[in-house]
Amino acid sequence: MIYIQIFLAFFYPGILGYGGGPASIPLIEHEVVDKYGWMTTTEFSEVLALGNALPGPIATKMAGYIGYEVGGIFGAIVALLATVGPSLLAMLILLNILYRFRQSPRVKRLSSFVLPAIAVLLAEMTFDFVKTSYDMIGFIASILLIIGAYVALEKLKIHPAYVVMIGLIIGGLFL
Repeated sequence: MIYIQIFLAFFYPGILGYGGGPASIPLIEHEVVDKYGWMTTTEFSEVLALGNALPGPIATKMAGYIGYEVGGIFGAIVALLATVGPSLLAMLILLNILYRFRQSPRVKRLSSFVLPAIAVLLAEMTFDFVKTSYDMIGFIASILLIIGAYVALEKLKIHPAYVVMIGLIIGGLFL
């Protein structure tokens, strides 16, 4: 019964606070503190502070911690699935609709607007990474990493996960 309660406590905020952002925090607090009484307001605020201190979506970190506290490892898994489930389900449905109508002129027109925007956002992110790399390890090391990553990915066909791991190791040696 506790796992159903954990699921519901995080599923409802997952539906209403789409994306796991700060909008879902009061909803989670209502479920965890007011409805089920698993935590006090002070404990919840400490979990929130911890969730804000770590990278990534706040709701998933809080769900994992609270689920673990209430129901152990399986409780954490249930809480995480309940938190990401609504967003995942919505994405799968929307992608299925887009895929089904991919030959439609409207969907093609939508893609012609969205794809350039994604390319610009990725380019901006790349320039931010290069700037950060330049600031942290210098010009020559940054250029060598960029060229090395290009050769590893495009010429040697090394899996991107390994290239990232090697880049992290090299970056760690320079710091």
